[in-house]
Amino acid sequence: MSTSISLKHISKLAIPALIAGISEPILSLTDAAIVGNVRINATEALAAVGIVTSFLSMLIWVLGQSRSALASIVSQYLGANSLDNVKNLPAQVILIVTTFSLLIIACTYPFTTSIFKFYNASDLILGYCVDYYRIRVFGFPFTLFTMAVFGTFRGLQNTFYPMVIALLGTITNIILDVLLVYGLGDIIPAMHIRGAAYASLISQVLMALVATYYLLKKTDIPLWTKLPFHPEIKRFLGMIFNLFVRTLALNTTLYLGTSYSTALGKSQIAAYTIGINLWFLGAFIIDGYAAAGGMLSGKLLGSKDYHTLLKLGDKLMKYGVVIGVILALIGFGLYDPIGRLFTQDENVLREFYNIFWIVLAMQPICALAFIYDSIFKGLGRMKTLRNLLLIATFLVFVPVLYLLHILEWQLYAVFTALFAWIVARSFPLVYIFKRTFKPLVENV
Repeated sequence: MSTSISLKHISKLAIPALIAGISEPILSLTDAAIVGNVRINATEALAAVGIVTSFLSMLIWVLGQSRSALASIVSQYLGANSLDNVKNLPAQVILIVTTFSLLIIACTYPFTTSIFKFYNASDLILGYCVDYYRIRVFGFPFTLFTMAVFGTFRGLQNTFYPMVIALLGTITNIILDVLLVYGLGDIIPAMHIRGAAYASLISQVLMALVATYYLLKKTDIPLWTKLPFHPEIKRFLGMIFNLFVRTLALNTTLYLGTSYSTALGKSQIAAYTIGINLWFLGAFIIDGYAAAGGMLSGKLLGSKDYHTLLKLGDKLMKYGVVIGVILALIGFGLYDPIGRLFTQDENVLREFYNIFWIVLAMQPICALAFIYDSIFKGLGRMKTLRNLLLIATFLVFVPVLYLLHILEWQLYAVFTALFAWIVARSFPLVYIFKRTFKPLVENV
């Protein structure tokens, strides 16, 4: 089976994936932008959104890895012309991840206050964290359901329907954020931070419903779970385990960054919230081409077309770096307006402007890391990703953060450590990829 890796074909997959991918950070960025401009306690509310978003991102990324594992398996079967043999797998995956999500809600909800005290939140910020989380967490199962459906579509080399679903959810969230946070006269009362949480929850439910419609109407993939479990469930769970360990390392990085920033003060955690959410946005923009790499690499591996696989890696590396440079240039060109989009607090803005240039300078290196990260997911090489992130987190990020904390670099310490962390994640993956597949091409 011939697989095109022309710019046109890659972009046909990447651009819808890009639009779909940025919906996730836009949900959080919208909450941050709307809440950060309320008249009452805006800085404390913005800080709370940042802390809760960090914790929810950890939960979503732990179980949301099912999207990558499922896409990898489905795309490999597609490349091997044996898709019918894996049609019942998505429903079983959805059952597994949604069951775990309900268990997580049951385990975290009673301890919400303790969880966010662990993030160094206190007083009014802690109260806002509790209010926001206890509403938004109920969107967790719907988010995971939607991500699993997205993984199925990615495996089928289809990014159009996920784009439509994500756009609908994002637009709904923006409209509801404005209406529920600020209120609408005597018709809708202003709900402050709780309004932002309800807006996200409703959007997540809507996306899950639309995802169900498209999967059932546009594919032959059933949603009714049939037992016994598919033989690939064992490989799927193995991938999930490696990605789970990897995600724990990733979230150790995010937890330490959030906790350290919170301890610095409310202006610093608010500035960190803006910076890290913009970093997430950049990551998800680049993830459009990264997602195309994951889909195509799995298909090429299934068809054993190693020569085209190597060419794919080289092409995507060039495209990703160009996108990263463009994002950095746009950020530098709009340096001041971007900050004021999220807050008018001069103390927060001062802290944000001090570190925003680091976020922008990271973008080309992030492109390398995210693109090869996705390629390795498409190949099913989750163990490699696990080991590399453990090294980057515990032998790079943690020591750099600790050293710069001693030197009293404050927010500079967090974002400089993040820069070192992303460098440690990127270049080794490029080397491992070429070392693995070049011999296979040469021996043909």
